[in-house]
Amino acid sequence: MNVRTPLFCALVGAVSIGMSLAGPATPAPKLVFNRDIRPILSNNCFACHGPDAGKRQAGLRLDGPNRAVIPGDAVNSALVRRVLATDSGQMPPRDFHKTLSPTQKSLLTRWIDEGGAYQRHWAYEPPVKPSVPAEKHPIDFLVRKRLEGRGLSPSPEADRRTLIRRLSFDLLGLPPTPQEVADFERDKSPDAYEKRVERLLASPHYGEKMAQGWLDAVRFADTIGYHSDTPRNIWPYRDWVIDSFNSNKPFDRFTREQLAGDLLPDASQETRVGSAFNRLLLTTEEGGAQPRDYEARYLTDRVRAVGTVWLGQTTGCANCHDHKFDPITQKDFFRLGAFFADIEEGIIAAREPGMPVATPEQSRELARREAHVAEIQKRPDAPATALAEAKKRADDYAATLPRCLVSVKNARPRIVKILPRGNFLDESGEVVTPATPSFLSPLPPPSGGESEGRAVGGQTRLDLADWIVSRENPLTARAVMNRTWKQFFGSGISRVLDDLGAQGEPPTNPALLDWLACEFQDSRWNVKHMVRLMVTSATYKQVSTVNKALQSADPYNREYARQSRFRLEAEEVRDNALFVAGLLSPKLGGPSVRPYQPERYWENLNFPVRDWMADRGENQYRRGLYTWWQRSFLHPSMLAFDAPSREECTAERGRSNIPQQALVLLNDPTYVEAARALAVGIWSQGGGAPERKVGWAVRQTLQREPSASERNTLAGVYAEQLFRYQASPSEATSLLQLRPDSTMKPEDRAQLAAWTHVARVLLNLHETITRP
Repeated sequence: MNVRTPLFCALVGAVSIGMSLAGPATPAPKLVFNRDIRPILSNNCFACHGPDAGKRQAGLRLDGPNRAVIPGDAVNSALVRRVLATDSGQMPPRDFHKTLSPTQKSLLTRWIDEGGAYQRHWAYEPPVKPSVPAEKHPIDFLVRKRLEGRGLSPSPEADRRTLIRRLSFDLLGLPPTPQEVADFERDKSPDAYEKRVERLLASPHYGEKMAQGWLDAVRFADTIGYHSDTPRNIWPYRDWVIDSFNSNKPFDRFTREQLAGDLLPDASQETRVGSAFNRLLLTTEEGGAQPRDYEARYLTDRVRAVGTVWLGQTTGCANCHDHKFDPITQKDFFRLGAFFADIEEGIIAAREPGMPVATPEQSRELARREAHVAEIQKRPDAPATALAEAKKRADDYAATLPRCLVSVKNARPRIVKILPRGNFLDESGEVVTPATPSFLSPLPPPSGGESEGRAVGGQTRLDLADWIVSRENPLTARAVMNRTWKQFFGSGISRVLDDLGAQGEPPTNPALLDWLACEFQDSRWNVKHMVRLMVTSATYKQVSTVNKALQSADPYNREYARQSRFRLEAEEVRDNALFVAGLLSPKLGGPSVRPYQPERYWENLNFPVRDWMADRGENQYRRGLYTWWQRSFLHPSMLAFDAPSREECTAERGRSNIPQQALVLLNDPTYVEAARALAVGIWSQGGGAPERKVGWAVRQTLQREPSASERNTLAGVYAEQLFRYQASPSEATSLLQLRPDSTMKPEDRAQLAAWTHVARVLLNLHETITRP
């Protein structure tokens, strides 16, 4: 093989002598392995020369020092020879369908000549808290330090209306009222913004907003998935999540209750409901299913969930073999799964009813009835009929209590073996016991002697939870803060939220992510503290508009020199429409509800066949968070706006822009009814002339005054539609049929129908469904 090809000479020569023909130049900064080199090797080489020992070619592993790299000598390094080769020795091989660009080849060459220094992957190193001047806001200091290094400047602060709308959507998932906007704009006190932040953080609707992303991550749903996708009792867990965010439960406690709420020394009804996390996986009732198959699936599902929710790792890739890109072995995978082998559950069976979940008032009433039974039993002359009736009243009341699937420890955990190639039929693999991934810090020895939580001689789910939120684990605080940052700034500091590994993305601002992770731990895992820090920063308060310089230098806003604007989530699009229409119920918690859904949408949902019965009254207008989550047939309005089925853990929703979304906003009965209710407000509260009514409608929907052009356009829509409905009264009656009013005069129906069209236009605006 001729290694001194023209390409080789050109690349090595450019690196060795620099651009001497162009005269003296500032030396380029030294390359950093994790930032500049690891992504190249991971995308092109690790599949054959990475952590997976079973697939490793030529015994060569490229994610650490190896014989193919001679530090300081690119010319004689086999890595460079192979990537520059043009014959059969070329790497990656042609049939691998990966091609290195000239720039990538040049970087590899330059890196070796600079010393070829390797680094451990950034996410596996303990976060180090950067120093920040005491008088500086830490987020602003670290963001602006990075901007200065790139020659960029932050954007100006947004106007008051934009700020309060942004805050309300981000902290409550709801818009402010026109009065709240007016009050905020008039408040000139220096702490007006901070007071608004505190008011929103104290709102019970804050917990609803924060719960939404968590329920995606843990794959919360009302049904079991798979074959029959039948219902299960699980909604109290959703309310537990909401309450946990509202009460600002420390995140380490939040974690322990979910993984091991049944094992805690102070286990209670509340902590056991938290342990329903372990029961959120997909299960089956299908009689023909094989128990060993589904036992393996349940283990896999739980390990993937821990990886996504807390570790930011694609642990599922190690189910059948060692991970090809990250140092997670197959043994690591099954040892993580072994933590959950103690959960009592039928592998193939209808889910058990679950634990009764009573309010304090319900508990007192049940105790009163049971005491009455006990009192009768003490009386030797008590009639048998009286005792039977008292027992029946107590049992009947107990049967009305909500129930929730929770974790219950089995005294004899299932045996867990490594499944060769993930094959559940092959039982030749090694028996494993619970342990954390070998490439991270180990669990401490079992502590405290024998107890419900920790049994002598073995590690439990409680030990796993303690390790997940320990200082020795570098992943959890980073993964959670990265997701939280995305919620308030539009994208993660490391963009791939569920993969902080080699196939993810190095953080654009490592110092910022490490500071957030360390501060989260230093604050004793205080979620509201971290949210407050983010939304009170000048970085958060910037305008979201982009100038040409920023568009060119940072088109995806990865440096945060401006804010990001993005469409509301599916639930919030609906909530916003109901809120501005005056229909949204403020009620918190309770069983999942069923808003309007197209007829026959469930016609293929079998075993058993089911019909969707839309709720009536207040339940029809509950927040989208409470919508019945049918995994195999997600509500079509939610589906249109990219809500996930929650068959898998979802760290980040996609965000599409498709015609069906406009059709939902125009024609879904919920939005038609919202438009009709908004029209009633326009008609009754908007003043006399159509132009004045238009002003009221825009203030109610967008919390601002319309421009002259908007006022004229919307008044024109009203006039056009009024003419139509006056000519065809039956069409007006048809449009208003969701909330008919038999006392209304025909001419009034025509006006209300026309204003309903104006309201439909307003609810369909980009501005209406966009977080500013």
